[in-house]
Amino acid sequence: MSTGEPSRALLIIGTVGAGKTSVADMVGDLLADAGVAHAVIDLDALRRSWPPAPGDRFNFEMALRNLRSVAGNYLEAGAVRLVMAGVAETREERRRYAEAVGIELTVCRLRVELPVVRQRLARRHRDEEETLRWHLNRSGELDRILQEAQLEDVVVEAAEGSVPEVAEAVLKAVGWR
Repeated sequence: MSTGEPSRALLIIGTVGAGKTSVADMVGDLLADAGVAHAVIDLDALRRSWPPAPGDRFNFEMALRNLRSVAGNYLEAGAVRLVMAGVAETREERRRYAEAVGIELTVCRLRVELPVVRQRLARRHRDEEETLRWHLNRSGELDRILQEAQLEDVVVEAAEGSVPEVAEAVLKAVGWR
């Protein structure tokens, strides 16, 4: 990658169980293989504290505070691509993520049919009945929210194909390949 190319950010969104984190990690691996300076950021990890502030159900404000610092550190260290896995439910949340990273942000939604999501969640949360129930309920709720909000610049079908194949499709869809 030429040193004159501007830094860019990618936010991979989708319902729970869509594969956001796995695909983001693989996008990072593919960028590394191509010699592209980058960082992969799991937005769930940046919001993981308890208790959340009153009225901030998913600790979004904490995620933004941490993202500003983390993204700035990576960019200062030479990253030219930021790959984030997380959820944005509204145009305002998308705008605030873009503001937090301070560079051009592209949003890619991974689309997976709910029956496939439910199978993935059942495997992931085997022997965790209460957690599984929450994730199953949230998957339908979030899928509806994302379909209605249409926050994405591109959509990649993620039900079929391996994680590397989906990651490659994401890179092509956002024009990074």
